[in-house]
Amino acid sequence: MNDFTPGTPPPGIDHDDHLLAAWAAETAGALLVDVRGRGLEGKELKDAGDRAAHELLMDLLAQHRPDDAVLSEEGKDDKVRLGADRVWIVDPLDGTREFSEPPRDDWAVHVALWSRETGDLVAGAVAQPGLDTTFSTAEPATVPDPTAPRWRIAVSRTRPPAFVEALAAEIGADLVPMGSAGAKVISVVRDVTDAYVHAGGQYEWDSAAPVAVARAAGLHTSRADGAVLAYNQDDVLLPDLLVCRPELADRIAEFVQRYWAESSEG
Repeated sequence: MNDFTPGTPPPGIDHDDHLLAAWAAETAGALLVDVRGRGLEGKELKDAGDRAAHELLMDLLAQHRPDDAVLSEEGKDDKVRLGADRVWIVDPLDGTREFSEPPRDDWAVHVALWSRETGDLVAGAVAQPGLDTTFSTAEPATVPDPTAPRWRIAVSRTRPPAFVEALAAEIGADLVPMGSAGAKVISVVRDVTDAYVHAGGQYEWDSAAPVAVARAAGLHTSRADGAVLAYNQDDVLLPDLLVCRPELADRIAEFVQRYWAESSEG
């Protein structure tokens, strides 16, 4: 991590999981900005960012929540988490490709907490250093009323679902390509888009923190067909996702169900 030194933790961090998630994500984001400024390029920059952010988050969580398990995209999946009461689910650098293409800002750091007591996510934060903002359950966002004349759907720059153009035509929406999963979910929170629907393959760390933040803001979150999202599973593949304004949830989920049924019949 070279000469990077984390800032002073905020008061209350040792008993407030929301604060810890936000501070950890923001601190890792600051480190990534530092790494981005070291003159590295391409794969060397991607690898340095992934490694530095992962090591920092593991250190911070070990220091402040030593009894909790951690599932990180960049770490070994220690199955001890399946019996743990609390599991941090982190993506140290979501949108590695975008991170390696300065000055793009559609990359993020994800930090979320799953609890056995609720069987669900209980805290989360998404840092977007390119926007100089961290979105978290510590201070839930308030989603503004829609401002665009047509619905807007965030989609992958490189792997949009095959059905997305038909969905957009059915509900009268425009497609908005962008980078990381976290950036796409947060775009709904920010009223940059109204929905994000993904069906091209993801893992728990891709969506856990963004989903926690979106739920706290009052958005709908589910599998693409409306089914319940489940985290801290043995198989961490969670291939599809829907995050949207509540008024769009049924229309999009019903379309996905119909599309998948017709595809299987064909």
